[in-house]
Amino acid sequence: MSDTKKLKIKVFRFNKETDYLPHYDTFEMNVGKDELVLDVMNRIKWEHDGTFTYRRSCRHGICGSCAVKVNGKATLACKDNVLELTKIFGDELVIEPQDIKRAYKDMIIDKTNFWNKYNSVQPYLVADIDEFPTQENLVSIEDNEQIDEADYCIQCGACFYSCPVVEVNPEYTGPAALVKAWRFNSDVRDDATDSRLEKLQELGSGIWDCVKCNECAEACPKEINPISKITKLHQQTFQKGKALNNVAVRHAVGFKWSIDKHGILDEGELVRYSEGNIGVMKHIPEAIAMFNKGKIVMPWNMPKSKNLDEIKKLVDISSTAKF
Repeated sequence: MSDTKKLKIKVFRFNKETDYLPHYDTFEMNVGKDELVLDVMNRIKWEHDGTFTYRRSCRHGICGSCAVKVNGKATLACKDNVLELTKIFGDELVIEPQDIKRAYKDMIIDKTNFWNKYNSVQPYLVADIDEFPTQENLVSIEDNEQIDEADYCIQCGACFYSCPVVEVNPEYTGPAALVKAWRFNSDVRDDATDSRLEKLQELGSGIWDCVKCNECAEACPKEINPISKITKLHQQTFQKGKALNNVAVRHAVGFKWSIDKHGILDEGELVRYSEGNIGVMKHIPEAIAMFNKGKIVMPWNMPKSKNLDEIKKLVDISSTAKF
């Protein structure tokens, strides 16, 4: 890799107080092999346009202030090397705020929705403790490991503003808040696990509305893997006996039941298991289309995997709770 490379940098510009519509400013500059996105943003502000506005603080990937998107990819501006990004996106990079719809000034957005969702899960330890303890409240290494690095979250919002469910469903709690919910639900000192689980199971806003797209895991700069924490919350609802009898829970149970029975997924039966016979009626047009394309079969023709016995053993070994 050469020491410098000439790049075209386009940056999103908008001032809510003065502008009706946003626009993009383009800058051509030679970028060094060690420069990060934040370095380029600083150069734009210091060398080209002093009104260019963004948040920054620690420069060590800890505070989360400088979270932006580069060519649609969530990043901390102080983390990603610019020339490494050109290997993915080419020699034209577009720097935008995390959520264009919520832009206040250039890279700065109104994160009220993020913080409201974050605070809704009681993101703190709930415990009846002695205000004047005589000894430490020790936690074993094994119990601490259950947190699974959920406490590493820096609240940057990268996962939240990369989540397609957040984009289309304003009620969805979002991955960052669910990571924080797991951080305390997995803490042996916390007494609010049951109440959190009950609230997090509300359809439309809770854990069952995650579509398992993995975008949050791709976006997280701390590699926390939020989807794994959401899955742990799913499992915890069954382990604690708190799973509700709703369509989402039945879908999860039906999925396991289908794999255990056939070794492969019976998509037609899964719908009936989740929504009931009456619920199946509304899916008839889709069912006919899927049947014509060989995606589903009639119940009496449902095949079974040749490795069914092995699959049954794997399901039994991997199950951590009774459904």
